Amino acid sequence: MSGRSTDNEDPKGGVPDSVFGRVLIKLSGQALQDGRYHSIDPARIEDISAQIRAAWERGVEIAIVVGAGNIFRGVAGSTRGMDRATGDYMGMIATVLNALALQDGMEKLGLDTRVQSAIDMQEVAEPYIRRRAIRHLEKKRVVIFAAGTGNPYFTTDTAAALRALEINAEAILMAKRRYDGVYDSDPEENPDARFLPEVTHLEAIEKGLKVMDTTALSLCMDNDLPIHVFNMMDSKNIQRVLSGERAGTIVSS
Repeated sequence: MSGRSTDNEDPKGGVPDSVFGRVLIKLSGQALQDGRYHSIDPARIEDISAQIRAAWERGVEIAIVVGAGNIFRGVAGSTRGMDRATGDYMGMIATVLNALALQDGMEKLGLDTRVQSAIDMQEVAEPYIRRRAIRHLEKKRVVIFAAGTGNPYFTTDTAAALRALEINAEAILMAKRRYDGVYDSDPEENPDARFLPEVTHLEAIEKGLKVMDTTALSLCMDNDLPIHVFNMMDSKNIQRVLSGERAGTIVSS
């Protein structure tokens, strides 16, 4: 599909237009936590839903992939002796819990929302069908992709890159809870870590920067899909990205 106008001001004085027509927002599971580490915090759900509602009001078609680090990580389970594939399936199921919580929050704000799961859970979610997902987006419904890719050994980052390409999204909006973007080293380990306003996919892979895993970055690089990495705790950052303003780090080819 074609992108939207780059004119950020609505001549009628209404909600400004967006530079993107269709985006995929990648949310970490930790974004749903509160400071006391409740797995799913209603206040966080409400805040995220409001940010997405504001983006939707600009006419942007929105898909979402959410992680499950707030509930369970397959990799962490495997380090404690659990079979890796079993742990990954448990993590995929946990993403469905987060997706349903997001759906509930957004529908309370009047957004028509669909959850599509890569693992069959017909009582609570639609199966992932690419054409149906695109049709939902064209009808201005928000689509939440759950259960990752449906396969073990692949992260939700890879699922985000794959789904973004499948639905012809123009960009991935990588919403972080802690950091303002990408740094040249881990800010938790290196207090002198330098913020990087721009970086290429290849540089991120070669330098091991914490943007996405290598598989996800390679998919984005091979298909020239930009990634905007920003701190979602600032509720205006999604709007800044949609307006074409600088917010965080841009990862591109």
